[in-house]
Amino acid sequence: MEIIPAIDLLDGKCVRLNQGNYNKVTQFNDDPLRQALIWEEKGASRLHLVDLDAAKTGRPANDSIIKQITSALKIPIQLGGGVRTKERAEELINYGLDRVIIGTLAIENIDLVKDLANKHPAKIVVGIDAKNGKVATHGWIDQSSTSATELAESFKNSEISGIISTDISTDGTLNGPNLEALKEIALVSDVPVIASGGVGSITDLISLIPLEAYGVNSVIVGRALYDGAIDIKEAIKVLKNGYLQDPMDNINYIA
Repeated sequence: MEIIPAIDLLDGKCVRLNQGNYNKVTQFNDDPLRQALIWEEKGASRLHLVDLDAAKTGRPANDSIIKQITSALKIPIQLGGGVRTKERAEELINYGLDRVIIGTLAIENIDLVKDLANKHPAKIVVGIDAKNGKVATHGWIDQSSTSATELAESFKNSEISGIISTDISTDGTLNGPNLEALKEIALVSDVPVIASGGVGSITDLISLIPLEAYGVNSVIVGRALYDGAIDIKEAIKVLKNGYLQDPMDNINYIA
């Protein structure tokens, strides 16, 4: 299982929101490029970027820093936030991003997203952000009547490369991922699922490992890395081996 550090961009700075609330912002670094290089230096195999300004307004606001990051890093980068047209998705692909994440558009125009995925193999990921099982859109401001599992199932037999499943009620809380919701998404999906939201400890990461059997192959982590609750080097080792390596801990979490 792959751990993917997250950088959320707001006003050109690296921040985190609590449960998607733009009024609950914590700034972690005023230099997102430097932060991106730090995660790469620490062993990250992929980076997750979110343009929070674009997610809220639909208008790109951080393209300059996005271009700097994609030019400077050697590891693949995926980005989401405000990708609501075919033209915008293709613009981001042309910036050198490895994968573009589409959320709101995935529920508003499923056929368009499928066409994009056909045209750009392995480049399109569907982001399903849900609260109480229902999909939220427009930067988590609006909530639809469509269930997360319904939306995931609608992309079966398409060319999307994966689904990012975010449980809004746990995002930024460090209270642990919503394992049941992740499993439900994975069961109806025929592409890999990326877990997002709530991871606050190494134990939380280990709790995700049994879901690999259902297709959950990676996890996005934000606040816990910035707060120091999780060390990315240790996390990479734990996810590779499936258990804590501290000799004082004799619990095998896979069993």
